[in-house]
Amino acid sequence: MERFGEGGAAAGGPATGTGGEGSVSGLALLMEEWAHGVVVTTVGGRVVHANGAARRELARRNVLELRLGSLHAALPENAEALQDALGKAAEGKRSLVTLGGAEGPNVTLAVLPLKPEGARSVASIALVFERASVCESLMLWFFARSHGLTPTEEQVLGILCQGYSAPEAAKQLRVAVSTVRSHVRSVCAKTRSGSVRELVGRVAVLPPVAPFWQEAIH
Repeated sequence: MERFGEGGAAAGGPATGTGGEGSVSGLALLMEEWAHGVVVTTVGGRVVHANGAARRELARRNVLELRLGSLHAALPENAEALQDALGKAAEGKRSLVTLGGAEGPNVTLAVLPLKPEGARSVASIALVFERASVCESLMLWFFARSHGLTPTEEQVLGILCQGYSAPEAAKQLRVAVSTVRSHVRSVCAKTRSGSVRELVGRVAVLPPVAPFWQEAIH
């Protein structure tokens, strides 16, 4: 298993803290809870930390990959765009970069300079992966469990979150439109949402936590 760098994390787990009491840093633990992939590199591009979501993305080698502990674009044609974004971050500039996927859709990343307060130069760089969708399946599951939705209601909500109408949802589920609308009314009642737009909007802005590897939601 490849290490991310001196004092960094292996591909299978979070980085350990270097200034704490020999335990995993609070920040690393927090990042493991985040659904967005986050990779932290040195200014030179050596990876020092990647949270769980980012490790899965790196393992896919769709847009980014590890080579001897350093971050590289998975496709040669994306190398220049990635290096340009990292170069801007090294100069203290934020940017967005869209990279073509090797085995999937394009992915947009925010590339952010990390500079300690009072420091004159950038200490490290963070690359934050975009959301997989407006209503991510993980957050939809979180939302459904929190509000006691049935599996069918969750399925209907997921289809609506993709931008489909009730008739289109009924066609996908092979049920009557009235059945879908009955599920929608039930979901709105359970979540105290006044409309489908409000309901979908609430799911879209949920905190990006990753519930699937955590304890049961109460």
